[in-house]
Amino acid sequence: MKKILLIMPYGSVGGMERLALSFYKHYLSKGYKVKALKFIKLKTDIINFGKNELYLKSYDFSSMSKIERSLFYITTPWLIRKIIKKEKITHSISFGDMANLFSSLTLTKEFKIASIHALKSVEFVNQSLFNSIFKISYKTSYYFLDKVVCISKDIKEDLIRKCNFKFVDKLEIIYNPHDLDEINKLSKLPIEKDKENSLFSKKTILFLGRLSIQKSPWHLIKAFSLVLKNHPDVKLIFIGDGDPNVEKYLNGLIKELKISNYVFFLGRKSNPYKYLAKAKVLALSSHYEGTPNVIVESICVDTPIVSSFCTRGITELMGVKDYNEIQKNTQLESGIVTPNLFNGKLGIPSDNNFIEEEKQLAKALSTVLSSDIHKEILKSNKNVLLSKFDIEKVTKKYLIKK
Repeated sequence: MKKILLIMPYGSVGGMERLALSFYKHYLSKGYKVKALKFIKLKTDIINFGKNELYLKSYDFSSMSKIERSLFYITTPWLIRKIIKKEKITHSISFGDMANLFSSLTLTKEFKIASIHALKSVEFVNQSLFNSIFKISYKTSYYFLDKVVCISKDIKEDLIRKCNFKFVDKLEIIYNPHDLDEINKLSKLPIEKDKENSLFSKKTILFLGRLSIQKSPWHLIKAFSLVLKNHPDVKLIFIGDGDPNVEKYLNGLIKELKISNYVFFLGRKSNPYKYLAKAKVLALSSHYEGTPNVIVESICVDTPIVSSFCTRGITELMGVKDYNEIQKNTQLESGIVTPNLFNGKLGIPSDNNFIEEEKQLAKALSTVLSSDIHKEILKSNKNVLLSKFDIEKVTKKYLIKK
């Protein structure tokens, strides 16, 4: 019998954590024994694994002293090794760079699967200590992994061409799986809070994800302020939590633009799909991505998408053909892709000046808000777009040796 360990840093409502939960439920349904390990378990966790959940710490890195954090990093591979031995794990799947690195250092004999979920060359523009270690691991400790899953073609090419990834034969493109039936079922549940229900009874633009530098939500807020000139009845709603520094900056930007009555932060939600299904449009303004789960989820519940061209993986999801570049707003089968918002520098902006790409984002949002045609186009292409995300095929493919 297969005994699987899923390894992740956190239990928040991000794409990797939702993906891990999908794997967990599906493998359990197949009769496998499954354990889920979080490095950090918090009381606010949305993603939970019940009696099969393990964790290393019950408080965040920010609450640790430098010495405690250093000891945590040093001892984590050994702690994972103990769990693998105790539970007699046959397969481990790690989600993201930190989990991949620690898994690669356990020196255990199970079939080790790692996964990479973002365009790393862009992420590595920030020259942090951990990013430097991750880059080194691509040439060293990844040797001990059996398979490295890239969730888009673009991510694999980026690792090879721009990140000097050494173990190319271990790389395999596998799209993220989704339990489409479960998403549809959850999307039909009612929004229980009257205030939230009232918000979604009007036209809404929804951002679903972590408020982070990667997601650069300030671009969306600035574009939204332009949308309001032609659509004064629309609301912008954020679901998810994030970096306190980003949240502080966003609140200041909203006040400066005088749009506080039109922007709402609802925090984490255990069932984001019922909100997604009622939104007029899903919006992404990221600086970089892999293949965002939320795009597939949005297609699943018939909500059109407007996204910046933050990676070629976006067009892999949103349409039936790939694009090397997007220079102007481009209609795809599930919505509109706008020009890339990334200017080569990661971080909170030093000024609030508008850029041309934000104006293009605003134009795309206004287009979708003005008509139901994009929803109808999405519905007619839905089956084709979702065919490569079948959870049965994908979860099986993860466990097969190359």
